[in-house]
Amino acid sequence: MRDNDISWDHYRTFLAVLETGSLSAAARSLGLTQPTAGRHIEALEDAFGGRLFLRGPQGLLPTEKAASMRGHAQTMAAMSASLARIASGDMESIRGTVRISVSEIMAVEVLPPILTDLQELHPDLQIELSASDSVEDLLQQEADIAIRMVRPSQSTLISRRIGRIPLGFHAHRRYLEKHGTPAHITDLSAHRLIGFDRQLAYIRDILKSRQDLATLQFAFRADSNLVQFAAIRAGLGIGMCQNAIAAREPDLVEVLPGSLDLSLETFVVMHESLRSTPRHRASFDALVKGLHDHMSGTANQREPKSHRDT
Repeated sequence: MRDNDISWDHYRTFLAVLETGSLSAAARSLGLTQPTAGRHIEALEDAFGGRLFLRGPQGLLPTEKAASMRGHAQTMAAMSASLARIASGDMESIRGTVRISVSEIMAVEVLPPILTDLQELHPDLQIELSASDSVEDLLQQEADIAIRMVRPSQSTLISRRIGRIPLGFHAHRRYLEKHGTPAHITDLSAHRLIGFDRQLAYIRDILKSRQDLATLQFAFRADSNLVQFAAIRAGLGIGMCQNAIAAREPDLVEVLPGSLDLSLETFVVMHESLRSTPRHRASFDALVKGLHDHMSGTANQREPKSHRDT
């Protein structure tokens, strides 16, 4: 079998085996039988002239050849999903599927009422929400629209600058009653701090302007902002979060108000090829308006500015 004769289903099985580490688990996730999944992998191995997986103690382990194929197969998967979303709607009405990529904290704490209003207004619109702190690639159409905390630089993307979302140190009243309230940023070293484990893109941007924060020692670390916020809300310690989100919690107190002086520059972004599709344009505009309304109660009240004319 030549590689250009292989069905997309074979590559989909390949990705599922990469993700799950077994034929049986991959088959279950795809609604296939295990023998069918096995035949898909065998066909790929015949076509590409080599083993793709080796059996190990933890299951099927990808070979070097399989690892080199992963990125291309993921691109195919993203394009297949994008084509399915395009086919789900039409070019005349606000109907079909839109995939939105956003951080976990925004997905849980900010977007639900915005998306509720959007789908009440357009009941034939289906939303796929990808809640992740990693940045999905709009150029590869892994998502249709993204909310990003870094300025997009690609020329084929259009974006609307929402403004800056202020951040602050916050803690639960219960924690402060027990451990005291710091009077100066240097006092934080005596407290239980909640922070990040890995430096994601927006964290690296923060540390460029506030290198003093890089010296803070965190007693509780998590890559997820949502987990960090849950820890702050539970009274575990002092952590950074969005002021607008913390302000909705009556038992959360801003610690050292104004001393952090940090904010996240926020953009709504989509590929320029989607600008004329009604469902994408309606979703893009709803996100811009909803996020601007969300920020309207914060210290920085600016009208959205276009990074590129939309």
